[in-house]
Amino acid sequence: MERKIIITNDGSSTIHLPDWNEQYHSKHGAIQEAKHVFIKNGLSLFSNQEISILEIGFGTGLNSFITFLEAQKLDLEIDYVGVEAYPVSKNEIDQLNYVTALKATKFSSVFDAMHSQSWDVKSEVSALFHLTKRHQFFNEIQDVNYFNLIYFDAFGARVQPELWTEAIFKIMYDALKEKGVLVTYSAKGSVRRAMQSVGFIVERLPGPPGKREMLRATK
Repeated sequence: MERKIIITNDGSSTIHLPDWNEQYHSKHGAIQEAKHVFIKNGLSLFSNQEISILEIGFGTGLNSFITFLEAQKLDLEIDYVGVEAYPVSKNEIDQLNYVTALKATKFSSVFDAMHSQSWDVKSEVSALFHLTKRHQFFNEIQDVNYFNLIYFDAFGARVQPELWTEAIFKIMYDALKEKGVLVTYSAKGSVRRAMQSVGFIVERLPGPPGKREMLRATK
């Protein structure tokens, strides 16, 4: 499948898949979307504590890198697990401009380390941030009552509907601790109903640029 690096509306890059007309991040702004969906409406619910995060779709590493930067501000100790079945190539990673777009050049080595570290091994990125990249499919996740927060950032239901089913959200529900939270950019009615059917309490929230709404689900 053809893959292209493109610049989104906020100046940050992402990977575009022309055959699907789909991107790894919003074309309206990759960084804006990540900060709005996953930080503002997810990570900001937690402070001054140790938390565990599961990312569904490690992809370009943008969400993990922004979370690392925010952990420094919020004094959060984070155990971060990113699941990815099809890792992004080094050539593509080298073309992404997240470090400069986030004005985080002093942490460029951290972004590089996140991508160069081995898969399926827990590594200490910093004293406050540990990262495990799992090379697996989402339906292979078997964690139970482990995570405080899930970033659900899979490709959209239009192109991969099998990733937005009751079966997948049951896995997510089981993986979360009581009162754990899942956030996603999606606001589709079918997605909301699938979440509710497995036990989540679901809220509609204002969406990031280019989207009217997003969803937040609580166990």
